[in-house]
Amino acid sequence: MSAFHIGAVSRLAAAMIAVLASGDAASQSYPSRPVRFLVGSPPGSGNDLVSRLLAQKLAERLGRPVVVEQKPGGAGLLANEALAKSAPDGHTLVLLSGAHPATAALSRALPYDPVRDFAMVGTVVAYPLVVSVAPGSPIRSFPDLLERARAAPEKLTYSMTPGTLVHLLGEWINIEAGTAILGVPYKGSANALLDVLAGRVDATIETGTASFGHIRSGKLRPLAVSSAARHPALPGLQTISETLPGLEASSWLGLAAAPRTPDSVIARLNGEVRAIIELPDVRQKLSDLSGVPLPSSPEEMRARVEREIARWKRVVELKNIERQN
Repeated sequence: MSAFHIGAVSRLAAAMIAVLASGDAASQSYPSRPVRFLVGSPPGSGNDLVSRLLAQKLAERLGRPVVVEQKPGGAGLLANEALAKSAPDGHTLVLLSGAHPATAALSRALPYDPVRDFAMVGTVVAYPLVVSVAPGSPIRSFPDLLERARAAPEKLTYSMTPGTLVHLLGEWINIEAGTAILGVPYKGSANALLDVLAGRVDATIETGTASFGHIRSGKLRPLAVSSAARHPALPGLQTISETLPGLEASSWLGLAAAPRTPDSVIARLNGEVRAIIELPDVRQKLSDLSGVPLPSSPEEMRARVEREIARWKRVVELKNIERQN
């Protein structure tokens, strides 16, 4: 080998060693100051509660304060934009949710790229969506709901909030089942529940967090959950995919940092999150919110976001859903 090639190889090796050394240094010195944990949802919401729980546990493990900063507005857009524009050092964090890819599919434009502008750390927890009816409804099962819908197109209804994961799931069911169940728009679940109980709306689709309490109290009768597997809290309740194979979707929460955050810092955070998820008190609190622990690698979280954006874009296009500004 010529002296030129030996020199080039030596310089390349030195550069690689320098990169690895800088990564190790970043990980060892992280965090060097308090960490901001941005929360884009209202106080008391599932996202808020899990953010605060995670912040508390991270502070204990990292040895630095993790300060929860409420930044509501735009269904999480303000918090996400603030993260995307923050310094790439791991000192600003946010929990993305299943609404993140749904919003990307439904929006004409966003102030950030929903994939490139986030350093994914890993998913934390998944929440199923639940299709339910009033206790006295004649609809006895999810297959029964679909049979009635096929027999009477555009006669059956379900409550939903426009432009949300619930809305998109309802339309995806219509696509795969060949039905035309009409979505009735509501701003919140309280009024929707009243109309379902009164028989003015045939069914409702809601998160497990919002539904399980009403199911336990007997106010709602569940027909199916949207998760890939049956939920441990309701093991007798079938999944949607048992009737419509391949149709599974869950809301979820996953930690993200600013883009270009060093890989070593992301790896440190991922390891801490995985350890936190295994703590018995954390698992119990997630279960209380109807959640199922969902640890993942950064790559798996990124793939989930990309996959769900593509899925919801297909639903938006096939059902001609108006995109939002």
